[in-house]
Amino acid sequence: MLLKPYRETLALPKVMSVLAVATLARIPIAAAAVVLTLHVVTDLDRGYGAAGLVGAAATIGGSLGAPVMGRLIDRRGLRPVLVLTTVAEVIYWLVAQALPYWALLPVAVVGGFLALPAFSVARQSIAALTPESHRLPAFALDSMTTELSFMAGPALGVLIAASAAGPRVAMLALAVGILLAGIGLWLLNPPTRAEHEAPVSAGERVARREWLKPRFVAVLAVTMAATVVLAGTDVSVVAVLRASGEVGWTGLVMSLWALFSLIGGFAYGTVRRGLPALALLLPMAVLTIPVGFGGSHWWLLAALLIPAGALCAPTITASSDAISRMIPAAARGEAMGLHNSALTVGVALGGPVAGLAIDTWGPKWGFVAVGAVGVLVALLVLPAELRRRRATSFESATVPELDPPVAPSPADAEQAAAAVLHDAELSAARADAEPAITRR
Repeated sequence: MLLKPYRETLALPKVMSVLAVATLARIPIAAAAVVLTLHVVTDLDRGYGAAGLVGAAATIGGSLGAPVMGRLIDRRGLRPVLVLTTVAEVIYWLVAQALPYWALLPVAVVGGFLALPAFSVARQSIAALTPESHRLPAFALDSMTTELSFMAGPALGVLIAASAAGPRVAMLALAVGILLAGIGLWLLNPPTRAEHEAPVSAGERVARREWLKPRFVAVLAVTMAATVVLAGTDVSVVAVLRASGEVGWTGLVMSLWALFSLIGGFAYGTVRRGLPALALLLPMAVLTIPVGFGGSHWWLLAALLIPAGALCAPTITASSDAISRMIPAAARGEAMGLHNSALTVGVALGGPVAGLAIDTWGPKWGFVAVGAVGVLVALLVLPAELRRRRATSFESATVPELDPPVAPSPADAEQAAAAVLHDAELSAARADAEPAITRR
């Protein structure tokens, strides 16, 4: 019974192909950050702060580029954008491994701006391929496969970079991976519009003021806050285990945390009606705050991460689902690009927020800091969400309900028939009388 929503969703045309190709395409993208960090630290002999600046440059470029690439998909179609971004990113990784540090910073911005939009394209295509009744399990599958990509990508990147090959070879491997990913997406050519929606060739345009509304901005804020919590938890786990002398268990704890998220995402995809992303963010943030105070043993830390971890994938799923329902098809690419930017910005902010709290007060306070950010954003968004729900309820209540027609009883039907017969006889009598009146 639990698998029924997933079986029905995967049986829809092209859904399984899109998820499979997107999962593979995301692996080199997920490996990019760790490979770039190891390159700056090892090959360029710089510190982790300098590596963080390069990562921030790439993040800024990606945040600005995602909605632009999405808008191009809305206007020109998917394949031209895939050709542009695949070629540009392959060149970026081929060139970046040979650049000095001062040149790598601006080039990273350009590389991020023209990054292959595998994440947003997959979500846009899922919205086009699935009816609203199957969106929730479809986006749950997307979140779970994204988790798998982020479990495999960094591990493979570290494996290549830390071996005798070195980070430069790992960057060349990323170029090959991006090339294969771009070719795979180009060959698959997943649809960005549903069959009943106007195709890209129709040239339909939707003004931003029609969809860039407070509710959409609120979903973006919740999405960003969720990834702030996730990225900050990553850093805080490392800090707590390092302080307790159990840093060797970091990989296992991270894997278990990802497993909790996968289980939560799977369970959420089976529900009939999803929850607002805000209703999932608030408990996730609240449950993250006390994690660091539960003890210093790795197994206890992993256990305390279960409740918050189980809400990770459902929160991202709910935000993707909400955007797919509120945005018109002609603007879906740009909207999903902005959603991807919110995810990216949250990841970029989560580490520094947690790191600042750890450096100031200690490892356990990293969880408190990012959890507090999540709670604060949820509380800021909550009044607007409550107003919207009250307005929706009021509109539903003010719509008059028409009473259904009542079938007449046999007695009423007999009386009505007698009345009709009487009227007919009266009309006939008047007709007979009219000629006599005329002759007079």
